[in-house]
Amino acid sequence: MHSKSYLTVRYAETDRMGIAHHSNYPVWYEVGRTDYIKLFGTTYSEMEEAGVLMPLINLSCSFKYPARYEDKIIIRTWVIGLRAAQMEFTYTVKKINDDGTETELGYGTTEHGIVDSKTFKPCNLRKRMPKLYEQIKATL
Repeated sequence: MHSKSYLTVRYAETDRMGIAHHSNYPVWYEVGRTDYIKLFGTTYSEMEEAGVLMPLINLSCSFKYPARYEDKIIIRTWVIGLRAAQMEFTYTVKKINDDGTETELGYGTTEHGIVDSKTFKPCNLRKRMPKLYEQIKATL
């Protein structure tokens, strides 16, 4: 199971060459993660209210083709690893062409710790949010 997030590349996201700056990809990944969590009937805000934070541990981005101003893009997001106190996401970023086909622009992964919001110590998502944990685990 994966989420689909649709965006249009904004002018502010481009550089002097007219292409989306590479620093936007992690921001786009965040959009994808937020939409992915929503697939399971919860939000990042609700996770935080339950005392769960997901700080970034690792980030990788690979680039194939540039995204340009006003390109319509789709970010597909899914979980590829889940442990009690860690989650790993993967992403593809594709341009939606005028004919409806897609061209892969890049891809990446992020790894996140699962920590208590007060202590920042690892916490067990399976115990803190068992329904969410089991729902995500079932997609692997």
